[in-house]
Amino acid sequence: MQHVLDSTEAALRSALSDPSDPITGCPASALALLRTRNPDPLLALAHSQLHAFPFDAVPVRWRRLYTDASIARAVAVIRENLFITLPPRHDDDEEEGDEGNNGNGNGVGNGEAGEEEEEEEEEGKEEKGENRGWVDAVVKILDMASIMAGAAGRQGTIERILAALQEHVDPDGERPRPRARKRRRRRRRRRVDEHGGGGGGGGGGGAWDSFPAAAKGVAEVPIVRHPVPSSVAPTMQAFETQLASGRPLLITEALAHWPAMQERPWASPAYLLRRTFGGRRLIPVEMGRSYTDADWGQSIITFKEFMEKYMMSADGAMDASTLGYLAQHDLFAQIPSLRNDIAVPDYCYTEPPPMKAAVKDAGFSNADVAAPLPQLDEPLLNAWFGPAGTVSPLHTDPYHNILCQVVGKKYVRLYSPEQTDKLYPKGVEGGGVDMSNTSEVDAEASADELDAEFPLFRQAEYVETILGEGECLYIPVGWWHYVRSLSVSFSVSFWWN
Repeated sequence: MQHVLDSTEAALRSALSDPSDPITGCPASALALLRTRNPDPLLALAHSQLHAFPFDAVPVRWRRLYTDASIARAVAVIRENLFITLPPRHDDDEEEGDEGNNGNGNGVGNGEAGEEEEEEEEEGKEEKGENRGWVDAVVKILDMASIMAGAAGRQGTIERILAALQEHVDPDGERPRPRARKRRRRRRRRRVDEHGGGGGGGGGGGAWDSFPAAAKGVAEVPIVRHPVPSSVAPTMQAFETQLASGRPLLITEALAHWPAMQERPWASPAYLLRRTFGGRRLIPVEMGRSYTDADWGQSIITFKEFMEKYMMSADGAMDASTLGYLAQHDLFAQIPSLRNDIAVPDYCYTEPPPMKAAVKDAGFSNADVAAPLPQLDEPLLNAWFGPAGTVSPLHTDPYHNILCQVVGKKYVRLYSPEQTDKLYPKGVEGGGVDMSNTSEVDAEASADELDAEFPLFRQAEYVETILGEGECLYIPVGWWHYVRSLSVSFSVSFWWN
C-alpha cells in the first residue's frame, strides 16, 4: 500500500511539470493547490467545469484536473486512516506544512503520533466498526472520477489504488488489516480463489449464492414464430459468409471457455460482490422499464445497493417504477477484473463489407452518413445487467454487434433496414437530441394499440429469438432491434466495424 501511494503521488507531481500533460493547461493557481496536497477546492472547480459543457465536449484539462484532484483526495484519506507516513516533501512542495503533516490537516505526523494509547483507541474504534466508512468514501471518490470524468488517462492508477486497498481489508471488506507496527490477534480469513482479488461484502453464501428464480417477477416468454437462423460455433469462414449476407445469426456453444460461465461465475451474486470490492463500487443505473418512458431516470449507486434493491428481491410482480438497469456502461474499463472473466469473440476481428445504402438510411442522421464513424482499433464493450422486465426499445446501432448472454435469457426481435418506413423513427427532440435511431413504437404493445397509433408497424417483417445463457446474437449494423429481459440477465455487447 505504501509503495502504491508514494508512486501515485510522484506521478501526480510529475504531470504538473510535463508540458505535454493536459493538466498543465489549467490555471497556475489550481496546479499550486495540487502541489500542497489540498485538492478539495480543485474538486469543486473541476466539477463546475464538467457541467459547463456537454460530456463529449469537456476539455481534457478539466477532466484530468477532476481526476487528479480525486486521486489526491483519496490518497490523503487512505494515509489518514491507515497511518501510512508521507514521503519527504520535494523542493516544489514546501509551500505549506512540513514532513510531519500531510498539508490538509488530516495527516498523521511522521509516525511518532502512533503512541500505544492512541493505537489502542483506534483499534477499539475499528473493532466497533466506527472507521469502516472511510473505505466507502475512498471508493466513491475514485469511482466518481471514472464515471464523471472518464478517468482521463488515470484508470490504471485508480485500479492500482483500489486493488491495494482491497488487499488491506479483511474478507468481508469492512475493516483495515492490522498495522505492521503493532501485533494483534489474527483473524481467520476465508479463502479466495487466486483470481478473486480479495474479499467482498455479503459474499459468504446463503441467500447470495444465486439470484432468485423470480426476482422482480417472471416475464412472459413470447412464442417465437419467425426464428433467427442459428449455427453452432461457426468457423471464421462461415461467419464471414454470414456477414456478406447482411442478416442476423444466433451463435450457440461459443462461450463455454469464458471464466464468467465456469470457475468465476457471474451467475453468483457473491462472486460479483467480491469483484466489486464488497459491492462498494459505484455504477450508473437507469431506473424504469425503458429510456423512452416518461418516468425513466438515472442514478449513481453502489453495486451492492443495486443488487439488494433490484436484483435480489423476489417479492411482488414486476413494476416499471421498481426496475433498475445497468445498461450500456463500460463496466470493464471501470472494473478490469471483470474484463478478465470474458474474451472478445474472434468474430469481432473479421472485416465486414461496406455499409449498404439501405443500411445507411436506417436510423442514422445525415451527419452520420456524411461522416462515417472511424475504424475501431478494438471492439467497444458494454455491460447490460438487470432484472426481468428491463427493455431496450426498438433502435439501431452504428456498429456491427455481437450480443453475448452470460446469465439468464432475453427476448430479441429484429427488423431489417428495409423496414424502416414502417417503424416510425423518432426525430430531433427537446434540447436538440437526435433520437432518429429509436422507434416511437413499443414493439410488444397490443395489436389494438399498434393499429390505432402506428398502422404500418404490424406489416413490418421481422425475425426473433430467445437468447439463452452461453449464446451470442450477431446483429448487423443498421438492423433495428428490440430487447427484453425474461429473467435476471447479464449480457455483454461487442461493437465493431
